[in-house]
Amino acid sequence: MRIRKLSRTPFLAMSAAVAAAAGVTACDDSSNNHPGGADGGTDAGADGGHRPSVLAQFQNVAVGVALSHTGRTFLSFSRAIDETEPLSLVELVNGTPVQYPPGFDQNAGAPAPDRLLSVQALTVDAQDRLWILDTAKIGQAPITPGTPKLIAVDLKTDHVVQTITFPPEVAGATAMLNDVRIDLGKGSAGFAFLTDSATPGPNGLVVVDLATGASRRRLNDHPTTKPQPDLVVMSEGMPLIVKQGPDAGQPYRVGSDGIALDADGHHLYYRALTGHHLYRVSTDALVDPAASDADVAATIEDLGDLGFASDGLLGDAAGRLYLTDYENNVVHRRNADGTLEIVMSDQPLLWPDSLALSTDGTLIATTTQIERSPRLRGADQRTRPFTVWGVATDSQPLYLSAR
Repeated sequence: MRIRKLSRTPFLAMSAAVAAAAGVTACDDSSNNHPGGADGGTDAGADGGHRPSVLAQFQNVAVGVALSHTGRTFLSFSRAIDETEPLSLVELVNGTPVQYPPGFDQNAGAPAPDRLLSVQALTVDAQDRLWILDTAKIGQAPITPGTPKLIAVDLKTDHVVQTITFPPEVAGATAMLNDVRIDLGKGSAGFAFLTDSATPGPNGLVVVDLATGASRRRLNDHPTTKPQPDLVVMSEGMPLIVKQGPDAGQPYRVGSDGIALDADGHHLYYRALTGHHLYRVSTDALVDPAASDADVAATIEDLGDLGFASDGLLGDAAGRLYLTDYENNVVHRRNADGTLEIVMSDQPLLWPDSLALSTDGTLIATTTQIERSPRLRGADQRTRPFTVWGVATDSQPLYLSAR
């Protein structure tokens, strides 16, 4: 794999002063923050992977990340992870975080059509529209059914062009809509695919017809979308055991989380957050209203026990799959033949979460330190700043459009 050094570009950098003014506190991106050396290069790690460059550092927990076709950068800050986040979605403009999109309140308050409560995931489609998944989840509290929403913003005009809400039978009080991918090549206007990682459940996939806004659950509480029952996941050499809340004393268990589309448009990859198996299912079956749940389940392929658990997944234009690995603090790439290689590794890569690819091949990963959170440690042992990392690859972003 070709690896090149990344320059210290300003597209994810920001000064503490302007960031604080915007309500998001950033840490100065000085050279001695770069584990790859003063130039921020991508040295090979001790495990044979590649050491990433620090692209940005925050006092807040950046979770979701998306890049437009022209290089605009968006980051989300989930209140499901940290209830005190001052903002939930920003665009970085000349290194300065700017509340985005226009016209939406992001302060704490009652759910409203023009309020972003807790943006978990972001993605950009083939038409350069930003899709914003507001889970409406604050901490571990139940959501108000009907408040999660999926919003599309045309990045050429910065205008909201579609807002989709979910009925209670799709996203009930325990729902945690977690990740989203868009394929504009299916149906008359495309489909969105989401995961529900609710604890204690139900888990499953959600499919949305973008032409009508109609949504339905698929693989609801299917064994492949549930936490792996016999697995205790590890992080930083320790088993992850819940220390706070109703599940205190129990192993940490979370269902369907990361998803990714294949370059052929015919398969959706998915994993439980606490599971070692990787699965894929037919997207043609998922979107077919005549297909029963049994018909959909019949298309599931178990791609094997990978030996690690993932949070974020991301497909590239060549049909390869990137997978975070929070158990070992690395990011893997799964090639077309099923082989795995480490493409990003460094000891501070604590809980790599969401992934994005830029048009120049830079792979970006947010890190959230979930393993050090009060729920899993009994007290907040996270170390600030939180870091956004990047490493150069030979990949191109995957944008599925009419085929």
